[in-house]
Amino acid sequence: MLISSALAQSPHWEMQESHTQASLRGVSAVDDKVVWASGSGGTWLRTADGGANWQAATVAGAETLDFRGIHGFSSQAAILMSAGPGDKSKIYRTADAGVHWTLLFTNPDTGGFWDALAFWDARRGILAGDAVNGEIAMFTTADGGGKWMRHKTPAALEGEGAFAAGNSSLTLRGKSEAWFGSSGSRVFHSPDGGKTWTVAATPVRKTSSSSGIFSVAFATARSGMVVGGDYAKDSEPQQNNAITKDGGKTWTAPASGPAGFRSAVLWLADIGTWLATGTSGSDVGSGDGWKMFDPGAFHALSGKSGKAVWAVGPKGRIARLKLK
Repeated sequence: MLISSALAQSPHWEMQESHTQASLRGVSAVDDKVVWASGSGGTWLRTADGGANWQAATVAGAETLDFRGIHGFSSQAAILMSAGPGDKSKIYRTADAGVHWTLLFTNPDTGGFWDALAFWDARRGILAGDAVNGEIAMFTTADGGGKWMRHKTPAALEGEGAFAAGNSSLTLRGKSEAWFGSSGSRVFHSPDGGKTWTVAATPVRKTSSSSGIFSVAFATARSGMVVGGDYAKDSEPQQNNAITKDGGKTWTAPASGPAGFRSAVLWLADIGTWLATGTSGSDVGSGDGWKMFDPGAFHALSGKSGKAVWAVGPKGRIARLKLK
């Protein structure tokens, strides 16, 4: 069982000093040394030494924005996404390690709300938001965020969007594949860089406006997982994950799931397990069995391997995964 490998190495979180009390929702590990993070109050953070030292600052003029998405390209370059109604959703970029930030794009939809941002490479990226005029708001860029193009998606359910909880409702793989998990407990899939989309239902809980899918991740091109549940009832484990074995065409409920609501999930290939986290704890496991190893609250995950994974959460919480 996949859970055995991870538990044999006793995963635990090692807390780091963030120098902020902001609610952190975005985190992006470039490698095992360079990590960017973001959150409320226009806050961004950066480390270049694996978290031994974090720099925390705010984007000038954006102090009222909530940066719920970030993507780091290098130690010098990163892109930020704020989530909020209408023009509170914005995109900024830095090329000098955060000394200067340039506003690139503001939400053109007064009724819109952006949820997640991801990049295939330094130039090609995708941006997803709540439904506008009956369709999920979906944009792509081919120049690193300077210009964005809107694409059509399948008809949205009433009020469908996503939860801007940890910037992982949107995940990418390879050169052109994308998946987006919605508040309607559905997964949208694009095989061609966001140009065309299909959608599939999942058995993830959808019993209130606070429930649905929060995070999507893939272990291989065909094997993936979504997690979520109800954030207002974060200790309830019912219907909080689903798996696919066919690239997202169909989704089923596995035999078991994490111990409660989870807002982020990540596949750790080098230790052969899924890692999930949320406001009621963190777990490792698979569809066959899960083990909660920490009860602390986190919102988001990022990492390249089990030896270089970070979690961020409320009140400036940042931690690095450690394996004994």
